[in-house]
Order: sequence, then structure tokens, then C-alpha cells
Amino acid sequence: MISKTLENELAAYNIGEKVRDLRSQRGLKLIELGSHTGLSAAMLSKIERGKLIPTLPTLMRIALVFSVGLEYFFTDERERHAFAISRKGERIRLPAAMDRKVVPFDFENLDYPALEPKLSAYTAHFKPLNDGEVPVHSHPGVEFIYLVEGRMELTWHGEKHELEAGDSVYFESSLEHGYRRLGNQEATAVVVTLSS
Repeated sequence: MISKTLENELAAYNIGEKVRDLRSQRGLKLIELGSHTGLSAAMLSKIERGKLIPTLPTLMRIALVFSVGLEYFFTDERERHAFAISRKGERIRLPAAMDRKVVPFDFENLDYPALEPKLSAYTAHFKPLNDGEVPVHSHPGVEFIYLVEGRMELTWHGEKHELEAGDSVYFESSLEHGYRRLGNQEATAVVVTLSS
């Protein structure tokens, strides 16, 4: 249990409000943020309403989803600058938990250190799923994929498209889409999403 003094000091950072703003900007529901973070929607709701002050590991889980650093929640907004370097050895590879039964790819955030990024950039390492088990999802805005190596299949708006290394695709991500690796070779892509 933290003291009232510490609670008041932490409340001044408006952590819950910042979490809610990030979630709203990305068009995520509490339950969707919960599936990405492994936290319950009830806990996230309490954090957003300022009823619960998250621990640093809990806040880090949330930060990773939104490609922000912990400093986002504790920095004076007037001191934020749009410059960040993401070092290869410092990135963490995480599963894309869009569906708990099937994980279509692992990802590494490329813009993790950037404060309030205007877009989301990551590398995706696609998995060799069977044709009938590719989960589809949608999110506001647009998405751009550049396939660095291997072959993949993109399902977009009910149609399947095969991509090979060097191919790229730009599409409206508010329409359902999903991905899977084709063949035995690794399939890795740079993915950029931009919310509308």
C-alpha cells in the first residue's frame, strides 16, 4: 500500500488519462488492449480512471503495445521531441496476440523509444499457418508492408495475395486482413501502420 503523499504525487502525472488517450488514438477497446497486454479489461479500466496506480512492469506492458517508453508517462509534454534511435540489440521480440489460439507473427517495435509516434513501425516474423486458421483483424487507418525475406500470403477484404521478398503493399487497414508465411524459409517484413 502506498502512502497518500506518494499517491498524490503519482496522480499529478495523469497516467490513467495518458493510457486512455493512447488507447483512443489507436481505436482499441479495453478488451483488445487487454489481449495485447495480458491484463484484464477491469484492471485497465481502473488504471484509466485513476483508481489504480500501475506498477512499472504493468505500465511497461502497456507502453510496449503503444510503442512508447516509460518516460512518456512521466515526462513534461513540453519537453518531448520526435527523435529516437532503436538499436537492434535492444529490441524485444513479442507474439502478436490478436487471437489467443493462433499467433500469426512475432513482432519487434522499431519506433519503441519515440515519444508519441505519429505512426507505428515494427518488423513482423510471419508463421507458417494452415490456410483455414489465419486470424483476420482490422484497425483504423492504413498499413504498409515491405517483405524483406521469404514469401507470405496477405488476406485483405476476403482476397488472398502472395508476396515475395522485395514486394510491398499499401492497404486500408479498416477492412479485415490477415497474414501467413508461405514455404519453409523465414518470412520477415517491415510493417508501418498509421491511424486515421
